[in-house]
Amino acid sequence: MSAVETRRATVERETGETKIRLTLDLDGGERRIGVPDGFFAHMLDALSTHGGLGLELEAKGDTEVDLHHTVEDVGIALGDALCEALGERRGVVRFAHAYAPLDEALARAVVDLSGRGFFAWRPPAELEHVWVTRDFPLSLVADFFQAFADRGRLTLHLDLLFARNGHHAAEASFKAVALALRQALALRAGNSSVPSTKGTLSR
Repeated sequence: MSAVETRRATVERETGETKIRLTLDLDGGERRIGVPDGFFAHMLDALSTHGGLGLELEAKGDTEVDLHHTVEDVGIALGDALCEALGERRGVVRFAHAYAPLDEALARAVVDLSGRGFFAWRPPAELEHVWVTRDFPLSLVADFFQAFADRGRLTLHLDLLFARNGHHAAEASFKAVALALRQALALRAGNSSVPSTKGTLSR
């Protein structure tokens, strides 16, 4: 089978702060998520479900410090897996955007599988420092996607247009990214070329 037909990668990451094993399938599959925080697991489930992604993940981290290392390192591992699974990025749609509402919250994600890592996050000023749960600040959403965009080598603009509730703000953000990724990762029928005027998205 070609690399395009098997768009799947397994990544292991172990540091003094975290231990992570992650398998990502860009075309769907099993979803088994084991992380040491229920809300983070909920967000990853939303990302994989609405992104049409297969995700098998086991992550442990120094949560006695806080969740930052674990959340950021899962973002790193997921980005590494995305980059590996995409290979030369042949045949992908590449550009996409999506909106996701959750009650009063509305998020917009714009994605370019550009081969360059860039992330922009624009939340309402009044929510920038809010805590979603006792252990999960909304700022961790930005930390996760910053790591993911950098290591996945994609451009991601994530705008939280409206929100009042921190849970809704975070979940709408994850869902918007998932929907945009699903579109950007889709394969163009009968076209396996690299969607770039320079002929490459891999360097």
